[in-house]
Amino acid sequence: MNDTSPEMEKMQFEMMMKLGANKRIELAGEMFMAARELILASLPKNLPEREIKKLYYQRMYGESLPEDFFKNEE
Repeated sequence: MNDTSPEMEKMQFEMMMKLGANKRIELAGEMFMAARELILASLPKNLPEREIKKLYYQRMYGESLPEDFFKNEE
């Protein structure tokens, strides 16, 4: 979903480009961590860690966790 007008997108892009590279990286990290916390907070409580990882991955990346992800844990 994108409800941002092209004019506003351009303004946001220009503002970001005025920042230094380190600040842009810092902001990207903060946004990633905020998204991560929102996803984790939305998951049902008391799930096993393996289920949390599966659901988190699916919500973050829009696809299922690879079948062999847990192969080294068995």
